[in-house]
Amino acid sequence: MKKLYCFDFDGTLTYRDTMFLYLKSYDKKKFYRQFVKHTPLFILLKLGLIEAEKVKRSFISGVLKGEKKEKLELKAQKFFEEHYPQIIRKNALDFIENMDRENTESLIVTASVDLWVKPFADKFQIKLLATEAEFLNGIFTGNFATKNCNGREKVNRIKKEIENEKFDKIIAFGDTSGDREMLAFADESHFKFFH
Repeated sequence: MKKLYCFDFDGTLTYRDTMFLYLKSYDKKKFYRQFVKHTPLFILLKLGLIEAEKVKRSFISGVLKGEKKEKLELKAQKFFEEHYPQIIRKNALDFIENMDRENTESLIVTASVDLWVKPFADKFQIKLLATEAEFLNGIFTGNFATKNCNGREKVNRIKKEIENEKFDKIIAFGDTSGDREMLAFADESHFKFFH
């Protein structure tokens, strides 16, 4: 029986959201400056009056725009080394380490930006589908190269990834409303399974 596991990352596999954590570790001063600047937008976001993708892109851009790809990747590796494995839920770690990899494929499907999630995906030996940072001549433009990998987009990315493969069972794990479509798409879904 061929299975596909689809894991959300932040909150599902981790105890904490990694975006703020990575951005703060990258440049504390810039992070706090942008946090204060974006507070009104965070309020509008909580009230559902603004798109999450716009706020997220603006905040990430405010901290990382203009930075070299190598530097961002180096910091991402350092971030991973500082936070692994303690940021990963114990149950999730046990599950991933004991997965039958013989007839199983796995994906991390996350709205987080690929930059800082990639070292975790590499460690797990799991393919990463994420919101991708856009680079021009090795410099981060402040934009995304893909759509924000959240909600319906998670399903679109999974379908694109597996279009030529047949699975007997697709199993999804999530923990927020951003995972709803992915959980509905799967044959078997688990909400806050590792909590």
